[in-house]
Amino acid sequence: MASDPMSVNSSAREPPAAPGSGADEPKYGGYTRFELELEFVQALGNPLYLNHLASRKLLSNPAFVAYLDYLQYWSRPPYLKYLTYPGPTLKNLELLQQEKFRQDIISPDLVERMRIEGMKAGIDWHKESFPTTA
Repeated sequence: MASDPMSVNSSAREPPAAPGSGADEPKYGGYTRFELELEFVQALGNPLYLNHLASRKLLSNPAFVAYLDYLQYWSRPPYLKYLTYPGPTLKNLELLQQEKFRQDIISPDLVERMRIEGMKAGIDWHKESFPTTA
């Protein structure tokens, strides 16, 4: 099926047009490819979701790994500005380029460490951004 991102060589595909570019994107289930890929790439910021993908053996599928490589365009303008949590999203997308990480994310211990580090980063950011006055 041509609309399936994994049915073609993903590395040869062009990223979807960003909103406001004037391009008329086709819709898939009522959503543009931009919207679908944005939602998916943001889900990659969640270590529990990465573990789920590993448990389904998707992270060992060469076509899926090629799709993850294709999604690297989210780290560049104008796409970068649409990410709600660019830090964990882009960090995990970068980690997913490494075969060892794709194998290791199946470990509940790694998932828990990533989850705790993410919460700690959020708390530290909040403390730096909104210091308390005593």
